[in-house]
Amino acid sequence: MLTDDAITAVVRAALREDAPWGDVTSEALIPADASATASVVAREPGVLSGTRVLVATAREVDPLIEVTLRAEDGDAFAAGQTLAVLRGSARGILRAERVALNLLQRLSGIATLTSRYVAETAGTGAQIVDTRKTTPGLRALERDAVLAGGGRNHRFSLSDAVLVKDNHLAILLAQGLSVTEALLAMKATLSHTTHVEVEVDRLDQIDAVLAAGVDTIMLDNFSPDDLVAGVARVNGRALVEASGGVNLDTVRRIAESGVDLISVGALTHSVRALDLGLDIAIDVNAGRAPAGFAAV
Repeated sequence: MLTDDAITAVVRAALREDAPWGDVTSEALIPADASATASVVAREPGVLSGTRVLVATAREVDPLIEVTLRAEDGDAFAAGQTLAVLRGSARGILRAERVALNLLQRLSGIATLTSRYVAETAGTGAQIVDTRKTTPGLRALERDAVLAGGGRNHRFSLSDAVLVKDNHLAILLAQGLSVTEALLAMKATLSHTTHVEVEVDRLDQIDAVLAAGVDTIMLDNFSPDDLVAGVARVNGRALVEASGGVNLDTVRRIAESGVDLISVGALTHSVRALDLGLDIAIDVNAGRAPAGFAAV
């Protein structure tokens, strides 16, 4: 889902926000012909994501900036490791710095957290998946970061698949409709390629949903024992997704219940950005600025 067009749209909007009328500090202080070499350095360990965004940001500011990647998306890195090197216009690198780092830090934070959830569930057969709880405008980037961390993507948008949640079912029941009949009537209006998932929050709701022949059943906020019972009741007739109450302390036990999928909103809605820095050395040709400094 992460196209070049999607990256360009985010980068251009972010650069307009950060420097709508140019970088007045660099333009007043740094000679136009000054060149620089800048290294993206990890201040802490993690998993990398966002290299395409880094390259796109640099090239959007100045197509002559050269970016050499020292690691790829999905790579684990150590504190102190150089992840990329930029060479070119000092003004251009300084203008691109904050936008590039903001995005790279957030996306690498998502990849790193996802990798921890994936590691916690290793050997269980359960897959860690994301949700639509993403930063508006950054969904394609953030979900690509989940993939870099070893996770999987849920539906991208409301247009991609049917997910009948508790509020949908409450409306149906208030109108006196049978859940099974309503789901069957809905399926009759859909293409045969449309995936149908239904959320339940009690064991006694599962049979009525299964009777409609859905593809996935989401067990929402089930206890560990009820998850085991829910998986047994479904008995392979649909994929089983666990949702709610998922964190790094609980995810292993949830995975051991036998569910196929575990959706984790925290991957994108409450992740901490990793600490990455840009260390810059300036080569001043015009002699109007210090010979070198570390950019903040």
